[in-house]
Amino acid sequence: MNIPPIVKGLLILNIVAYIFAELLGVQYSGMLALYYYRSPLFHIWQPLTYMFMHGGIMHLLFNMFALWMFGRIMEQVWGAQRFLIYYLVCGVGAAIVQEICQEVGLLHPFVSTVGASGAVYGVLLAFGMTFPDEKIFIIPIPFPIKAKYFIGFYVVLELLEGFSASDGVAHFAHLGGMLFGAIFIILWRGLAQKRKSAYGQAYWTQSSSASSYDKGDESFVSKISGIFNGGKKAPKMTITYGDRSQDYSYNSQKKQDSEEIDRILDKVRNSGYSNLTKEEKETLFKASQK
Repeated sequence: MNIPPIVKGLLILNIVAYIFAELLGVQYSGMLALYYYRSPLFHIWQPLTYMFMHGGIMHLLFNMFALWMFGRIMEQVWGAQRFLIYYLVCGVGAAIVQEICQEVGLLHPFVSTVGASGAVYGVLLAFGMTFPDEKIFIIPIPFPIKAKYFIGFYVVLELLEGFSASDGVAHFAHLGGMLFGAIFIILWRGLAQKRKSAYGQAYWTQSSSASSYDKGDESFVSKISGIFNGGKKAPKMTITYGDRSQDYSYNSQKKQDSEEIDRILDKVRNSGYSNLTKEEKETLFKASQK
């Protein structure tokens, strides 16, 4: 199965880091784990490096499986750069929340934190917000549940365990990754909406050709989540105003493209992303870059 480059790189990096930690011992992993910022063991790089350390083989396998399962879909939908930025924001955000909880006394200030869970939980949230009605199987539940209910269940579970459990798991860091992920997505939605409102019904026309792009129309990303809007620099354009209703060729092609994207998204909702053909995945990815 094809694994996109950022997810593949993260999988390799986490596995290699775990092997080095096992070979070099506690001193190596201790320098890269996250400590309370008032501790003499704290270093400025730890809010980034801790997410590549793991406390055991099962800890590593669980996080990497979730990253592979949900991360490859989100990278193919968002693109490599956006996914990587989001992943790191969630991981660092989880570290910040962990530090705050230690500062206010919710957690013991002298424990260390390791694991990609904060970033991975952010990816789970992104999947749930992008495909809220996608049905997934969760062991040991014998029937599929919608992603939005799965995410909601985990939020409640992490809150309850964060305030009651003493199992050594960084439950508040998990929530922190989801919190920063939600903030990041909401900010991007707002930015996309602001850009759309600013352009209104202005039509941008490439000066070098007769083809045109209606910036006032709903974008592909708005259809599936409204999360991101663009990412590439637009070609040199001039702005014209007026009625485009007579541009039959433009409107016909735009309608066909929109119907094809809607069909693919309906297929994702009904049968899952993994059941898309290679061509459909490429169409979905290319549309996300516009």
